[in-house]
Amino acid sequence: MHHRPKKFLGQNFLVDGNLQRKIVEALDPRAGEEVLEIGPGKGALTQHLVGKCGSLILVELDRDLAKALKHQYEGNRGVRVMEGDILDFHPGALTDQVPDLKVVGNIPYNITTPILFHLLALPRPKEILLMVQKEVGERILADPGTSAFGALTVGVRCVASVERVLRVPASAFRPVPAVDSMVIRVRPSRPEPLTPDEEESLRSLTRMAFQQRRKQFQAILRSRWVVKLSHEQIGELEGATGFDLRQRPETFSPEEFILLSKGLRALF
Repeated sequence: MHHRPKKFLGQNFLVDGNLQRKIVEALDPRAGEEVLEIGPGKGALTQHLVGKCGSLILVELDRDLAKALKHQYEGNRGVRVMEGDILDFHPGALTDQVPDLKVVGNIPYNITTPILFHLLALPRPKEILLMVQKEVGERILADPGTSAFGALTVGVRCVASVERVLRVPASAFRPVPAVDSMVIRVRPSRPEPLTPDEEESLRSLTRMAFQQRRKQFQAILRSRWVVKLSHEQIGELEGATGFDLRQRPETFSPEEFILLSKGLRALF
């Protein structure tokens, strides 16, 4: 399929056939399963997915590429091509089997975070396999206390487990991007670890905490929380959680952020 890459859409096409096959093998599509592919482009992964799953949904923003894919797979009842922005299509609008859905995609670097959180909105797919910029993948996988650990780490790993699957060098793409990539596997937690209200409280806490990540957590809570905490309330929160809130936010694990958020909700 001849197509001139469109820079404004962040198009970099995976041309390494070996890596294409490894990504699909990592997804492990099976007969009867439904797979959503985001940004299929010229069909690098699609060609390896067709026939290996029960049904395949392709969401492609580029009008020319979507048209070519529709033409290529017309008559194949197992393939459905949707033209549009994945941010306008929650998986729940594409299938009524979201909890069993597998998602795969080589997505533009500039919208990785919005797409990831879009996919992690309830209800969540069974598994998400994404090609992301190496630096972004390292931030998601970062350990507490490291410079890469932050709001993205906590936001994703409070609701899902994440693992590194493959390193993908820039040379595997055309045009060649300026950075290397990484394939990560995101598996949403089952059952859901938080209620929708608890998730919203956690997001608020996380955003606030990492805006001032060099400050002690107690100082942030006394000055920036929705209801500014008193010294006595800080002590009560420390007693309930067992945490030393003189530590900085970046030293708290995702699981500790959950406990802290629940402790705050219990105070008010």
